Amino acid sequence: MLSDEEQIRDLIQTWHSATETGDIDTVLSLMTEDVIFLVPGHPPMSKAEFAALSRVPNGKPRPKFEGTVKIQEILVSGDMAYVWSKLSLTVTLPGAEHPIERAGHTLTVFRRFGNKWLLFRDANLSVPV
Repeated sequence: MLSDEEQIRDLIQTWHSATETGDIDTVLSLMTEDVIFLVPGHPPMSKAEFAALSRVPNGKPRPKFEGTVKIQEILVSGDMAYVWSKLSLTVTLPGAEHPIERAGHTLTVFRRFGNKWLLFRDANLSVPV
């Protein structure tokens, strides 16, 4: 059986792989129903808002995502954990001449439900590069 830290690392890897392949259903399965995303300059975002922004209408090309995450710290305490990481992300929108590049730090809180860790809160401090 994997340790809590290994499970959280696997979740983060699954999140990034699913994002790159456009598997939004997998990404949504990795978060709690009451998840909140915090991004500078925008109001807090719910799971429903995240899903609406992430889904591409049928027949439309989807953006291309490429990214890296470097975990700086993981701390597990009971049924909660946090991860501080450094994120680099390149998004190429369909038809765009140049990709959008962002980088910065994130602070993510996870909650354990039974034997499963899920993303609960995420503060993404990445900025345009």
